[in-house]
Amino acid sequence: MIVRNGSTSGAFRQSGAALVGPVREFLESLEPLMLSLFVVATVAVVVGGWWVVRWFRRPPGVRFQRLLEEYDHVAVVMHPNPDPDAMSCAMGVARIAESVGTEATLQYAGEIRHQENRAFRTVLDLDLEAIESSSQLAADAVVLVDHNTPRGFAGSQTVEPIAVIDHHPGNGAGTEFTDVRTEYGAASTILVEYLDELGASMTGDGDGLAVSAELATGLLYGIQSDTKHLTNGCSRAEFDACAALFDAVDEDLLDRVANPQVSDDVLQVKATAITEKRVEGPFAVCDVGEISNVDAIPQAADELMHLEGVTAVVVYGEYDGTIHLSGRSRDDRVHMGETLRHAISDIPMANAGGHARMGGGQVSVDHMNGIGPSDGISRDEFENRLFAAMSGER
Repeated sequence: MIVRNGSTSGAFRQSGAALVGPVREFLESLEPLMLSLFVVATVAVVVGGWWVVRWFRRPPGVRFQRLLEEYDHVAVVMHPNPDPDAMSCAMGVARIAESVGTEATLQYAGEIRHQENRAFRTVLDLDLEAIESSSQLAADAVVLVDHNTPRGFAGSQTVEPIAVIDHHPGNGAGTEFTDVRTEYGAASTILVEYLDELGASMTGDGDGLAVSAELATGLLYGIQSDTKHLTNGCSRAEFDACAALFDAVDEDLLDRVANPQVSDDVLQVKATAITEKRVEGPFAVCDVGEISNVDAIPQAADELMHLEGVTAVVVYGEYDGTIHLSGRSRDDRVHMGETLRHAISDIPMANAGGHARMGGGQVSVDHMNGIGPSDGISRDEFENRLFAAMSGER
């Protein structure tokens, strides 16, 4: 509370004067050497405090670069079956690491099957290493991009990453650096901001941190692919990041990545989803059967979302003993990540999740058939669960 009473102000002046006297007497009582030490200590405390404040106010990009500088070699690990957003993030981390003399190896579990993902890797000439166990990690220092919990390879649960950069919900964190922005539409956006905070040149030249055409094109497409070309799940940051990258993008590379040829098996799965779908009200579900390409399932889900009157869809299919699910929603009543979680909640060893508009999951065929503590359910019962979950009844 601010007091504006004159007498009270006088009392404050008197108490201030009372304090000044003892302080002056204390300083005058000190020997010259002690006085000098006292002054030096005071200055040290002030300067130290200033540096501490400055340290914590540094932009995330600067703090991340300083962290990378502490290591000779880092393993940049993408989520299993990486997409353009994950791969472009890894590219960005590698470029920042290179700027401070740190070697970076880009690694992933699973496979790169989706034609868009394969084109991204080939056109941008990415050097990526597949791993099956934690013993194959290129370095003890691990940086996770586009996911926040290590997964997809043997021993992943023992890995403690030094840094995590992501935009997905989750509780994972780095031991030294964590930057998870769930309000962002793509993790690539975060890397663009880091480069901007580090004063990177988008012309690809200069003595400082330069952004190549390949990196700029990769980051731009990483943002576009995770936001359906800036139409789904965007924040203001995505548009700002794309604007910052615009001058450095190679249009020919971008066109080759964005328009790859589609394999016959993907078209077959899409056709099955369109012809065999089950529709109830505004929701659609389809079992596309056994498949040879898991990445065809989300593409089929995207196709079904074009159906007039349909606001949420789930497509699922079987590959190598596992049922893979992919869901899409433009219905404000249907949070797809939660919908899939509810649908598989009592099936042992099943997992699912995602965002409001997009989700995915995996269910063991054996566990769905009754192995383990559950009694098992049929495919028809499973589809009824999906419809009930989308309707908010489960």
